[in-house]
Amino acid sequence: MTHHVRVLDPDELRAAHTLFAAALHLDPLDDESWERRRHSYLPGRTLGVSDSSGLIGTTMSFPARTAVPGAALPTAAVSRVGVRADRTRRGVLSELMRAQFDDAAVRGEVIATLRASEARIYGRFGYGVATRAREVTVGTRGGLRDGAPPGGTVRMLPAGDIVAATAAVHARIALDRVGGMTRHEQLWDQGIGNRVRRHEHVVAAVHTGPGGDDGYAVAVPGGSDGGFADRALRVTDLHAAGVDATAGLWRFLLGLDLIGRVEGWMRPVDEPLELLLADPRDCRVTGETDETWLRILDVPAALAARSWGPGRPVRIAVRDPLRPRNEGVYRIGEGRAEPVDAAPELQCDVAALAMAYLGDRAPSQLAATGWWHVHDPAAVARADAVFATATRPWCGTFF
Repeated sequence: MTHHVRVLDPDELRAAHTLFAAALHLDPLDDESWERRRHSYLPGRTLGVSDSSGLIGTTMSFPARTAVPGAALPTAAVSRVGVRADRTRRGVLSELMRAQFDDAAVRGEVIATLRASEARIYGRFGYGVATRAREVTVGTRGGLRDGAPPGGTVRMLPAGDIVAATAAVHARIALDRVGGMTRHEQLWDQGIGNRVRRHEHVVAAVHTGPGGDDGYAVAVPGGSDGGFADRALRVTDLHAAGVDATAGLWRFLLGLDLIGRVEGWMRPVDEPLELLLADPRDCRVTGETDETWLRILDVPAALAARSWGPGRPVRIAVRDPLRPRNEGVYRIGEGRAEPVDAAPELQCDVAALAMAYLGDRAPSQLAATGWWHVHDPAAVARADAVFATATRPWCGTFF
């Protein structure tokens, strides 16, 4: 079926949010909550599909920048995607995605990113998992080992300063790490800001190193298995510019009185917690999940912007049925990437390219598991070399 996608008018945004919430089996917002939430819908960025029964599908995005190796790219951060339950599997979402890609490209946004409610939905639109995160539980008895970096100073934030102070630090360091992204002010208002407005107990602290504020942590208390002295503390947001700031913030969190364990949510898979602790067994990895789903909207621009590892170039053919202008053979290496008229040595679709683009997955892994097709086996090692990054990509922002 063909569905007409249009930009929703301001007076349709509440219906769009209600439809999105229903798709996730969430309650609609009350009047007071909607008055705050409506400001997060930026003009012209919410799309919808209607039929004779009313609104049946919607998606929106907000502008951001995402750190890729050697650059920061304009990004469409996609959220609040939903199709009414009695209109699913009729092509509504497909039309919304196509229209959203076209809209983002007109705005000059080179990539799109989202957090997927269901892992099997977005691959068919060219999204691939580009960063992953883990959950950890850290016991507080052992603390950090004696030889761990001492870190700088850590200061607690009063409730009224939490949003402004943490947002300022995040803006300073978010793009230092591949995969990091800027946050629109409404993300702060809806996240930590909501907790502060509800007068919840929030533990928030900023780390200051030799160059100024370079990290922060936000945590909320959880349940207890054994009275006051065994309460859990759940870290909902922690960003640090380096190992010193990471050590300083974790030392502060693990040293809080009456806390038996600290639970870290959406942490980098390469965060060196085990190496910082006096007893590495105090850290248990309780889960690992996909984080950034990346869609490359403009393949030539994305490849040209990224820095590449040393080694001989490799030729990769990219397929993109939804955006055929991206298709072609690209020569990548020696510090640049460019389209060429030559036979490919490797081949992948745009979703599989996204999985390697930030450095999360090596081309050899993707080739071995069938995501990439190999025309010349000798090219696989060269692809690993040019796609390699010094650290694992990570974003740390949920939206």
